[in-house]
Amino acid sequence: MGRMNLKDIIGEATDYDKKLALEVKRPKSWCKSVSAFANGIGGTLIFGVSNDNEVRGLLDAEIISEQIKTRLDPIPEFHLSFFRTEDDKTLILLNIRQGEETPYYYLADGVMEAYVRLGNESVKADATELKRLVLRGKNSSYDALGTTYSVSDYAFSKLRERYKAWTGESLEDKELVSFGLVDDKGKLTNAGALLADDLPIRWSRVLCTRWNGLDKGGGIMDAFDDAEYSGSLISLLNEGAAFIKRNMKTMWKKTANSRIDMPEYCERSYFEALVNALVHRDYLVNGSEVHIDMFDDRMVIYSPGGMPDGTLVQERVIDAIPSTRRNPVLADVFQRLGYMERKGSGLTKIINAYKNANNYDESKAPQFISSRVEFTVILKNLNYGENRDNKSEINDVSQAAEQYVQRTEEVFLNALRNNPYISRKELSKLLMISEDGVKYQLKKLKSKGLIEHIGASRGGYWEVK
Repeated sequence: MGRMNLKDIIGEATDYDKKLALEVKRPKSWCKSVSAFANGIGGTLIFGVSNDNEVRGLLDAEIISEQIKTRLDPIPEFHLSFFRTEDDKTLILLNIRQGEETPYYYLADGVMEAYVRLGNESVKADATELKRLVLRGKNSSYDALGTTYSVSDYAFSKLRERYKAWTGESLEDKELVSFGLVDDKGKLTNAGALLADDLPIRWSRVLCTRWNGLDKGGGIMDAFDDAEYSGSLISLLNEGAAFIKRNMKTMWKKTANSRIDMPEYCERSYFEALVNALVHRDYLVNGSEVHIDMFDDRMVIYSPGGMPDGTLVQERVIDAIPSTRRNPVLADVFQRLGYMERKGSGLTKIINAYKNANNYDESKAPQFISSRVEFTVILKNLNYGENRDNKSEINDVSQAAEQYVQRTEEVFLNALRNNPYISRKELSKLLMISEDGVKYQLKKLKSKGLIEHIGASRGGYWEVK
């Protein structure tokens, strides 16, 4: 039995599945891949080859055509061909083209099931994926759909402000229609709702946390800073970027005539990652939002929704990934506002910005990970573990110490504001630090005039100045 390199037959870019035999009595075993390829970007089924590329060969192609026409609805566009190997065995190649009438269902025993590709597997589409396929079959997208919200009830001050700053022109009301934010009946589209100042789509939020250490802890003191933002996507972009900026530090080193600043993260990279997270996220996923988690050694930006084509980004060559637009209306608006370019991959820009940093090495390269339901960008702290000169070390450590003191004080003040009658013991449990530590912090806050205890030592309450 011979073995062969399948890339010699189908090329590098084609998604494919292998089947050693044509299972006539179990058509689902291969028809689900037909459904998945048609619902995705297309692909090829190779009959007569095992998973370890052992070639057996196969001849009967007529059954394949009959099963597709019987089992698939609608019938996808496909092409059958044969390939003769060097040891005179025949492979059947079933090429499925990307469908325009999605979803393509597999029919069996009165049940209709649609499949999608996840990496190199064909998996049953869930409810969210079905909605997405239906929209694609209608040549539409979530952000282009209309809502019941009247444009007269909402303002677009953030959008107008950015448009004026970028173009030098005022944004006319009629352009809200031409941009795809308002329909001809005066109702907001989903894109319009996402860009309105007081947006009505409640799951469009950004949750930000600066953690103390290398991972997430279980208590309030494990987070130096946290914030939750909602509002127009433009506000989310600006607030998220501002959170990152105030929670990162900049080292510096002297040169002969000046000094070189070395920030922990490249602004171009994290801004691009945040734009991608907001514009390309899957807004059909309710109850989820964009997250920014900052740790000592890295920043993680997470958004709901995997790759639009169902592939896994960690298995792709980044430079070869085409620019895809899950939300084309939003993408077009962000291009008009100067936040995105019309061509080129944002992932490549993230990588290139890091490569141009003064303190970059290959161990600090950005990472991209996706699954069926999420996309994650990991940006390494360029200064973590680096050797530093004495002055930058002192500058960095003293700044970190000052920020730690400020955050610790704010945590205590917030706890006392929320519950003025809280006891020291309860504070100890809430903040997960010792009672001696609580006493020390309260004493410091009193000496600074930030708090005062009113009434008896037992039964009194705290007043935050």
